[in-house]
Amino acid sequence: MRSLSEKLLARKIVLHGSAAAGSSRKVLCPECSHTRRNKKDPCLSLTIDRDGDNAIWNCHNCGWAGTTKWDDQPERRPRRGPPVRPKDTIERPTVEVMQWFAERQISAEVVRRNKVGFVRKHYIAQLEREVPCIAFPYYRDGELINVKYRALEAKAFAQAKGAESIFYGVDDIADIGDGKVIIVEGEPDKLALEECGYLNVISVPDGAPPKLREDPRDDDPKFEYLRNCAEQLEAVKGGFILAVDSDAKGRILEEELARRLGKERCWRVRWPDSVDVPVKDANECLWEHGREIVRECIEAAEPYPISGLYTWNDYEDELRALYAEGRKRGASTGWARLDESMTIAPGQLSIVTGIPNHGKSEFVDALVMNLAQRSGWCFALCSFENEPEEHIAKLAEKRIGAPFWDGPTRRMTPAELDAAFAWGREHFVFIRADDDTPPTIDWILERGRAAVLRHGVRGLVIDPYNEIEHRRPANMTETEYVSQILGKVKRFAQNHGVHVWFVAHPMKLPRENGKVPVPTLYDISGSANWANKADIGFAVYRNDQAELVEIYVQKVRHKWVGKIGRIELVYDKVTGRYSEPVQSPAGAARAYRED
Repeated sequence: MRSLSEKLLARKIVLHGSAAAGSSRKVLCPECSHTRRNKKDPCLSLTIDRDGDNAIWNCHNCGWAGTTKWDDQPERRPRRGPPVRPKDTIERPTVEVMQWFAERQISAEVVRRNKVGFVRKHYIAQLEREVPCIAFPYYRDGELINVKYRALEAKAFAQAKGAESIFYGVDDIADIGDGKVIIVEGEPDKLALEECGYLNVISVPDGAPPKLREDPRDDDPKFEYLRNCAEQLEAVKGGFILAVDSDAKGRILEEELARRLGKERCWRVRWPDSVDVPVKDANECLWEHGREIVRECIEAAEPYPISGLYTWNDYEDELRALYAEGRKRGASTGWARLDESMTIAPGQLSIVTGIPNHGKSEFVDALVMNLAQRSGWCFALCSFENEPEEHIAKLAEKRIGAPFWDGPTRRMTPAELDAAFAWGREHFVFIRADDDTPPTIDWILERGRAAVLRHGVRGLVIDPYNEIEHRRPANMTETEYVSQILGKVKRFAQNHGVHVWFVAHPMKLPRENGKVPVPTLYDISGSANWANKADIGFAVYRNDQAELVEIYVQKVRHKWVGKIGRIELVYDKVTGRYSEPVQSPAGAARAYRED
């Protein structure tokens, strides 16, 4: 038997301390606490019973309530006896029955081959009375297993009480071998496909489920026919063509069947959906469009989509657009010389490194400021080395070109500060943990997704790596762990069209001729994956001249973005701005061009 703490953890209710029998307490609600302004307010009242084995709870904010009392009870399922064989006497189809099929373009020959018949009266619950019905017999290995009844006067159905649930027409796939089996959503659809030359067709017995299950249970009674026909299905080597209804419920059935049969073994049919004569199933397609269109739809069945697996055809539109328009370079960094080596494209990952105190964070701030001013980008900043108000002050200096504090030059005026603040709130948001616990990469990326949706951010800065909370499993190497982290960040960038700058410190480097050398991406502690996973990688290095900064672009994955190179920029300590050096004519002293 599980402990009370384990039962509660299964519902994401966390108890801190001992769980004393008969006690009551308030804890965080897993359903709503994370959405509240005061996320630390315990709004879930929890009462432990006298034995200490179970608890009940109620949230005073969202109303979520429950108990663990029944957790250890074995699941009770209704007992079912052995399946009952149908007892109704099926008569030959009447004139009315044959007319019903003829109106649907289904011939008497197909009706007779499938032994479709007629019963004078059968109780239909939907109609609350006994009525004349079409009888669709279900055979397996030549034995009558079930009968499906369809009222002649209305679209209402019933099955033989207590009978076994199987596919309709399952004997028609007994010798299918390497061929494919077509699955439809109704007996008339199977017969319609036979009219078009397909015998390898079976139908589900009772339509689509009302909704898609998050976890497809093998014992789901709705899909009992799959278990009862498992032997016949396992003999199918060529796979399954899902030709079910094209309405919402049909899509649910299609997905459920594909999950259970194996998506890699499935193809799907799309029925004509033109505005003039749209149809939803095989039988409608037959009477509205004829045999040839039905066959075209079946023969054009496409492989069932599998997430992460795509065909050549899936990228035709993108390929033709690339041919017609070419690959455009990324957004300008704001420095013409740096643009020769590096432009900024959405969906990519930049790794930034550099010796401590050489200005990595300061340069990234200047870079995103240029992108905000020149290209209108919005950014989410996750910076652990700056308090938000100080970070805003630095960005304001770059925006205005005047110091935030009193300095060697004129301090920015209150009006200039107001202008910088008004502009900045349209371009920057901050990702900050509300408590003293460093966030994990998953936590940061979750907030990044929210920033994309709420604020339309195009860029994310994570600065630096070593300040993130790391939870590396004991059996995972650091190389594997870094690869996993960077993989998550890259998928975030690609999926959301966001450029991510990830700042990471290098390991301590030995001096060469009294100087610390320029670090490379391979010098970042932990893994060569810092270099391998990067789309762009560069190091920021401050020369002996305090104002001269060198940007070493060491990795550029895509040539349309830039190329490897070294660029010099001049750093202004007062404003935090960077500018390109300009050579005066005739070898005169160097001057500088403001950005």
